[in-house]
Amino acid sequence: MASSPLPDHVSRIQDEWRRARPDLDTSPLGIIGRLHRIALALTDEITEVYARFDLSEAEFDLLAALRRADPPHERSAGELAAHTMVTTGGLTKRVDRLVERGLVQRSTAADDARRRVVGLTPAGVRLIDRAFTAHIANEHRLIDTLPDADAAALERILIRWSATLADDPVTSAGQAASSR
Repeated sequence: MASSPLPDHVSRIQDEWRRARPDLDTSPLGIIGRLHRIALALTDEITEVYARFDLSEAEFDLLAALRRADPPHERSAGELAAHTMVTTGGLTKRVDRLVERGLVQRSTAADDARRRVVGLTPAGVRLIDRAFTAHIANEHRLIDTLPDADAAALERILIRWSATLADDPVTSAGQAASSR
């Protein structure tokens, strides 16, 4: 793999490693290093929007997972863990903070009195709807810096690569079917 046409931070690091360790192929740094730096920059850009709504990244993720659920917008702790990047143990403090703010409530599942669920309150629905609208506008702003063809190609590449790295049976099965 060739270095980028315009020297950037990663290409300078690659050049230094080529001098320090000419016996190693440093080409993976060109992709992984840039993806890492882009991910950090994107996280900063995205969490800035969440902060406008007084939400952390994890709180936004939790509220969004509840909002995506069919009305009455509730899920069990296990379902929340499956739909977010948080373990069931890590959910308790986040849910507690959102309960204190009146954005979510704990209740008994309508179909099973033994099962507890977390659901959005009307205030929670209003907040996540406003925050998600701003989030999507921000993501459009970030993606719009790429030509449409590049964005589409990048999405295809990332889906394929993600399927090879992630332990996601849905993504992996879809990838396997599309590669036949």
